[in-house]
Amino acid sequence: MSVYTPVTTVDLDAWLTRYAVGGLDDLAPIAAGIENTNYFVTTDRGRYVLTLYERLPAAELPFYLNLMAHLARSGVAVPAPIPDRTGSLFSLLNGKPAGLVERVEGSPIDAPDAAHCAEVGGALAHLHLASKAYRPRLANRRGPAWWRQAARAVHPFLDPAQLTLLDAEIDFQAGFDRSKLPKGAIHGDLFCDNVLFAGSRVAGIIDFGFAATDFFAYDLAITVNDWCVDDTGALVPELAGAMLAAYAARRPLEHDERAAWPSLLRAAALRFWLSRLYDLHLPRAGELVHAHDPSHFERILRLRAASPERWPVPEAHRG
Repeated sequence: MSVYTPVTTVDLDAWLTRYAVGGLDDLAPIAAGIENTNYFVTTDRGRYVLTLYERLPAAELPFYLNLMAHLARSGVAVPAPIPDRTGSLFSLLNGKPAGLVERVEGSPIDAPDAAHCAEVGGALAHLHLASKAYRPRLANRRGPAWWRQAARAVHPFLDPAQLTLLDAEIDFQAGFDRSKLPKGAIHGDLFCDNVLFAGSRVAGIIDFGFAATDFFAYDLAITVNDWCVDDTGALVPELAGAMLAAYAARRPLEHDERAAWPSLLRAAALRFWLSRLYDLHLPRAGELVHAHDPSHFERILRLRAASPERWPVPEAHRG
């Protein structure tokens, strides 16, 4: 996504000899996002996305890449990683772990309607059902332990009202027991820019850099907080209802998940408020870097804490 590690055509020509993808025709940086370095790569045999993983240690990459391969084999709309001639899904490029995936022909939706939200809800349920058979496990590196560490790091940059909100939410989440919630491999960052549409259908779910073993309903809450809100951060009932009904029709939520829904929406808002605060106030050096505005998720967290959103799907869709 943002370009932290420059790659030249000479660099890439040498690296591509590992792959049976043909000769390089074009290399173009993708100037969006904040986590990894991504380029569009075109060869005489196909179109791909090259990712250099800036923060992920090489030891964790098999979890992400094998998950994508597993989901693609299971029929989930996920771009399949390309193995090199040895069968490996990544290797070092300019000092960073890097890999190729298929390029999905589609575009993100900036202003989703109810039909888009329903498509995404069904696709996410499909992803969660498929991930149940994925055996590797990986703790969420942006989970509660990181929330506490990040909260301490951003404290000096916050005003008294923000500090009160942050400390109260950290305490609230620490006291909430989620141990009985179903879990497995989740996407962890299914925002509008990480779903590509071709016409009215989901063509590809991309950017698995925050995938982890975590709660399925938490992954759904992350998605709802981005897809189903207005400019103020308030949930739009038509959009949320469409997404949740489509999800529940494919994977009905258990009682404990429905009961935990209000706190999961808050947890999802807290996680992204903290990450945006951290990236704004403690940025890394890089080219073409885009830091997102933390105030959006601060508003969402305030709304979710002040007015808890109960699980809205009618009884007929419940598990």
